[in-house]
Amino acid sequence: YIMTVSGSKNFELNVTEYIEEAYERCGLELRTGYDLQTAKRSMNLLFADWANRGLNQWTVAETITTLTKGVNFISPGADTIDVLDAVLRRTTNGKTSDMSMNMISRAEFLNIPSKETQARPNQYFLDKQINPKLYLWPTPDNSTDQIVFNRLVRIDDADTPTDTVEMPFRFYPCLASGLAYMLSVKKAPNRMEMLKAAYEDDMRRAIDQDESRASFRVAPDMRCYRLR
Repeated sequence: YIMTVSGSKNFELNVTEYIEEAYERCGLELRTGYDLQTAKRSMNLLFADWANRGLNQWTVAETITTLTKGVNFISPGADTIDVLDAVLRRTTNGKTSDMSMNMISRAEFLNIPSKETQARPNQYFLDKQINPKLYLWPTPDNSTDQIVFNRLVRIDDADTPTDTVEMPFRFYPCLASGLAYMLSVKKAPNRMEMLKAAYEDDMRRAIDQDESRASFRVAPDMRCYRLR
């Protein structure tokens, strides 16, 4: 017996197909234009929920910005959810070096006594407004240094029925089950608990797979101890 396989790995649903799947899980059918409209709205709200749940690896974007002397902030973009890490990149005599920067809290930034001090920036604070600002300290002392940072950005909206959705294959079940749950709140409350449990189960598995597999070690800081 010779097994025949498709040889293709391009299965992908568009917005309408996800919505049809979600309605079927609710025991319903997609019939009217309003059914489509309300489901698209629920899908975009679901993406906002995903942003609040934590790190989605495929939405991490590396950004490089050249700093300006005397200006202690940059605008990372309105689509920025969070900044994960950052380095200060400086080129001297043709040699480029990346130097680590530490993230500080709003309170820590507020309590810096002299925010206009100019030197090489080594700390940053993300002010999560509607249009976020990334504050640096010390204030940049030249206009040639760059900051290189990984930012978490929002998922593209589901605008039209034929749009495909920006996500890896392993998250397809999460979108289908999550959308089914959100639609059940409005249209099939008798299935809501069952669909919510299925959604949380799918999401947990996908997030576990999406986590970094890098090694992690913890060692105690012994500098505050001394032998007697």
